[in-house]
Amino acid sequence: MLVKWLAASVLVIVLDQAAKLWISSHFAYGESYTVTGFFNLVLWHNTGASFGMLDDAGGWQRWLFSGIATVVAGWIIWLLRKHQQQKLFCIALLFILGGALGNLIDRLLYGYVVDFLDFHWNDSHFATFNLADSAINLGAALLLWDSFIKKPENETAAR
Repeated sequence: MLVKWLAASVLVIVLDQAAKLWISSHFAYGESYTVTGFFNLVLWHNTGASFGMLDDAGGWQRWLFSGIATVVAGWIIWLLRKHQQQKLFCIALLFILGGALGNLIDRLLYGYVVDFLDFHWNDSHFATFNLADSAINLGAALLLWDSFIKKPENETAAR
């Protein structure tokens, strides 16, 4: 079962990296294409964390965030092994793992994360993000959902 969860995480990574490769090969840095009145595709590089925090910190943040992603990935793999029969919990973790590793690959290869999804309302833009970020957020939402679901006594004791 663990192999199935890890394979699904690899699928998240492959989709994320393919989208980033496509956008990087078809757009110049900063170039934007209007898809709808509230959504653009744009090539953006994020050297910081979410929402561009620490974007101008001088480079050390690349290694800090890479280290955090590596530790979190190890912890998630341990959790997947320990709780492999808990479907929703593992689905949530596989999305977080795939997203974290997708962004880690960018940091290690380029020194920044490739972002390209730009949602906006008039001139107010939400932070540009990517599929890996979406997978992490989906995984977090599923973890929340999982925490509210009533579980049988023997499953709760196993956690």
